[in-house]
Amino acid sequence: MTYVGIVCLLIFTEDFSTAFLIGFIAFLLMFIGRVPFKYLLGTVGAVALLVTVLFLASPYLPFLHRAETWKARIERFMDDEGQESEGSYQSRQAQMAVATGGLLGKGPGNSKQRNFLPHPYSDFIFAIIVEEWGAMGAFFVIMCYVVFLFRAGVIVRGSTRTFPAFLAIGLSYLLVFQGFFNMGVAVGLFPVTGQPLPLVSMGGTSIIFTCVAMGAILSVSRNNMEEAQRLKEDAQETV
Repeated sequence: MTYVGIVCLLIFTEDFSTAFLIGFIAFLLMFIGRVPFKYLLGTVGAVALLVTVLFLASPYLPFLHRAETWKARIERFMDDEGQESEGSYQSRQAQMAVATGGLLGKGPGNSKQRNFLPHPYSDFIFAIIVEEWGAMGAFFVIMCYVVFLFRAGVIVRGSTRTFPAFLAIGLSYLLVFQGFFNMGVAVGLFPVTGQPLPLVSMGGTSIIFTCVAMGAILSVSRNNMEEAQRLKEDAQETV
């Protein structure tokens, strides 16, 4: 967990949401791995204390120059009157796109809010999907991620070693939770985070990471099949 903490702390200075997501997934894997509850509770307490201290000391720490941005995003999300501020323009446009989508949407290519919404093909692509394809399109996208997570669970159950199993489920959780965070921001459930929609959003680093993660998960699946085939051949030779 120490290494995860160091990585999260390095990412935290520039991208709070990604650091939080990685830390949350690490905590979830520790829970799945049956780490004693007292250690989990101690970890949560230590992280909460560290984050609180860093936020309070942010005016005096140059490397936390984005702290005011995070604070402003949270305040606008919590304050209804903040919805009228200039800084919440993206959220308002995304919510308008979602609200006008209806059940079946306006049809592919007929989105109007994409002309006003900044980053319509990356951070807020889900809002455009809902506007063009409606609630049915949103349901389809959500189910794709649910099926992906289910298939990852099948791969994990078929693994005979601990590290490949935790690697596959950890990467799967990371991709799926990224997607859910992106959707939540688009519909106004979460403050703006900048998290992409994996396999959908346009971007460079995100696509590279997603491809690497998918490759690692498929590698675990391939090793599972090879291991099962080897055990089958050994059993046949024994007979």
